Amino acid sequence: MKRAEIAPDRLTCLPVHDWQKRWFLLASGDFASGAFNFMTVAWGGLGCMWERPLAMIVVRPTRYTHEFLEKYPDFTLCQFSKEYSKKLAWCGANSGRQVDKVKHTGLTPEAGRLVAAPVFAEAELVLECRKIYWSDFDPAHFVAGYIEGNYPDKDYHRVYFGEILAAAGTAAYRG
Repeated sequence: MKRAEIAPDRLTCLPVHDWQKRWFLLASGDFASGAFNFMTVAWGGLGCMWERPLAMIVVRPTRYTHEFLEKYPDFTLCQFSKEYSKKLAWCGANSGRQVDKVKHTGLTPEAGRLVAAPVFAEAELVLECRKIYWSDFDPAHFVAGYIEGNYPDKDYHRVYFGEILAAAGTAAYRG
């Protein structure tokens, strides 16, 4: 995929649509050693906090990727064209504990520019992030009643804020 660097403050996207309809592939770990995992995420955000561009992701502690997020200091978010939606759906429904996701999907992990976590050659947008904050969701703080319905097993998400260190994308993402 032909991507060019984008200053994070020049990134153009449709944030709600991109999270809800297009999803992101979240990866954490160390590409060079082969110790990494990735999963599809549809909940999160992009914005600014503490005067830094950031990505916010949420991951349940039961997910295999959570182990990598806890062990490694960074993560990546990659977005793909619609033709990859079936592969992304599969990545969100299957665990890297049981299957080789790279082999099954045919996606091509490659080294990021500034982080150890992999990016994917086929991605239209790549965000390389360093963790700067995390917190566990506390159901005592849910104000809207419908939120608890997302947690029948009480497996509340951990939220991570990652400073966007590098961004690269196709022309559609360059504002």
